[in-house]
Amino acid sequence: MQVVGYDTGTPALLISDGNGVEAVSLDAGADLTYVLGDRRCAGVLGPDSHEPCNAPEAPYCPHHRSTWVCAKCTGTCLKDEMDCYDDHAVYLAVFAPVAFKVGVTKVRRLETRLREQGADRAAHIRTVENGRLARKIEAGIAESVGDSVRVATKIAGLGETVDDAAWTALLSNFDPVRTWAPDHGVTLDERPVAETLASGRVRGTKGRVLILERDGTTYAVDLRDLVGHELAAGTPDRSLQSSLGAF
Repeated sequence: MQVVGYDTGTPALLISDGNGVEAVSLDAGADLTYVLGDRRCAGVLGPDSHEPCNAPEAPYCPHHRSTWVCAKCTGTCLKDEMDCYDDHAVYLAVFAPVAFKVGVTKVRRLETRLREQGADRAAHIRTVENGRLARKIEAGIAESVGDSVRVATKIAGLGETVDDAAWTALLSNFDPVRTWAPDHGVTLDERPVAETLASGRVRGTKGRVLILERDGTTYAVDLRDLVGHELAAGTPDRSLQSSLGAF
């Protein structure tokens, strides 16, 4: 078996045994009992199928590595023909305690997008008629706010609270349509230990960060770091860092 992807919406870990793709639930309370093996390219994942690849590069080899062209857009379309004519939202997000970003998405996907990213607070600041205009606005705001937050930074902020004063100060420069705090369904009293594993009881997910509890310690796993790993049933016998609360 191999981890070939993940779904932050369901949420689920996507596993293939060569005969199809299985979605393993990452709902709170689910138990994962996998040992991670060698890692290689995860191949190509289709709607109901998986095309494997034996290349050693992980999570994807150059042949199967792709970049969503719209993610690079700053208002000048990089496609042969512009096709993003739906209404788009420009939004601000904060990840505890004080990591900000600006982003854009289709209006109908706004709340879904913020859950996918694991944002702690969000503000819808503009609605525009197409993606090209939204990207131009995003590019201008990104010069001072930034347009990305690394997963390691998100993990470092788990168990922390948002700096309300800094968030309020940022919003004072805009006229938000709406502000809210996405509910990720997981509450943490302290920062989990960053680790790469697929064994333990699921406490929840926050964007692509999986929260696992094992032997009295809570771990934070970047789901992308699991993609490409071979899996075997069982629990790992290697030593893991434990939190002070485990003693």
